[in-house]
Amino acid sequence: MATTFFFRAVASDGKPRTGTLTAENDKAVAGELRRQGLIPVYIGLDKKSSGLELKLPSFGRSHRKDVLFFTQEIATLLNAGVPLDRALSIVAQLTSRSDFRAVVMDVMRILKGGKSLAESLATRPTHFSELYINMVRAGEASGSLAQIFDRLAEFERTRDDLRGYIVSSLIYPILLTLVGLGSIFVLLNFVVPRFALIFSDPRMKIPTPTLLLLEVSKLVQDYWLPAALTLLVSIVLFQVYIRTVAGRLWWDTIRLKMPLLGDALRKAETARFARAMSTLVAASVPLVQSIGIARGILNNRRMSGTLEQVAQGVKRGEGIAGPLTRAGEFPPLAGHLLTVGEETGHLDTMFTRMADIYDGETRTAIRRFTALFEPIIILVMGLVVGSLIMSLMLAITSINDIAI
Repeated sequence: MATTFFFRAVASDGKPRTGTLTAENDKAVAGELRRQGLIPVYIGLDKKSSGLELKLPSFGRSHRKDVLFFTQEIATLLNAGVPLDRALSIVAQLTSRSDFRAVVMDVMRILKGGKSLAESLATRPTHFSELYINMVRAGEASGSLAQIFDRLAEFERTRDDLRGYIVSSLIYPILLTLVGLGSIFVLLNFVVPRFALIFSDPRMKIPTPTLLLLEVSKLVQDYWLPAALTLLVSIVLFQVYIRTVAGRLWWDTIRLKMPLLGDALRKAETARFARAMSTLVAASVPLVQSIGIARGILNNRRMSGTLEQVAQGVKRGEGIAGPLTRAGEFPPLAGHLLTVGEETGHLDTMFTRMADIYDGETRTAIRRFTALFEPIIILVMGLVVGSLIMSLMLAITSINDIAI
């Protein structure tokens, strides 16, 4: 069955072309575009991604998304034989964000001034990480820049997918918690005080659960604002503390010890480390230098701190598997996989395998956490709200006990 595909391509004069083609699959579309003398850049069912709406502003996109787009387009163009300066010019035309277009144009200006691509990208550290720059430098030295951009595109895409999965999985439990707490606050601060007027008759014998409920409601009414301000100040002070070296190390250590969630964080960091190392080692970046670069992209300071010991072990000629196992922060399987990689001489392949394993285990751990957390929150909120309603019902039924 024929399907309509949107495409974005580059003509021989370097100008972008967009449109639609009807074919059996995307490969047929790519073949047709090549027969027309066009270089396919994007083929898919998503109209927005095809570039048909490139002039529309794209609000809220982060630097990470821009870099992923840049990397994918450069990889495609270089693999098609387009010269580097021309590829940068085409990407500058294709990007929809004016601020990132300025970044690409600035990189191209510096490149034409006689600097290497790695040196040009290094002038924009907010967009291009140390890992990215070192990978490009290795690609320039080895003459395999197109393959390096392919690896970088895969690295950026995989990292973005994992981050997106974690965030999207945690949104619902967080919203559920906030809605539950908000419901309890509304009941205690607005609903219960209305019922309290009914029980103001001194002759009424109010059940003990209802008395407790009324006292809690009174505390909430009298102190919710000071409590909210105290909580806000505490959050600000906590944020300030964890921005210090000692505070960040303490908080990262606590996070790793959290039930279920700590396990997911450890596996996510292991996957990030392994993905970076596979990309760097495959590009022939020295192992000690690769460890130093990978250390910089880890979010958890507890785990990244142990990589200094690993690097020292590599310098002593111990390899990476033994020092990583002795560090004790990475899962035991990681050390065994790297031992096999060292023995077979395919360390980059084993790092890739390790990243795939822990990507999958991270997703499993997150699913396990949300599967357990969501019913617990629902149960707790149900018990609390049910207790509030039961206390009110007990008081209402006790109205008949008023002494006459």
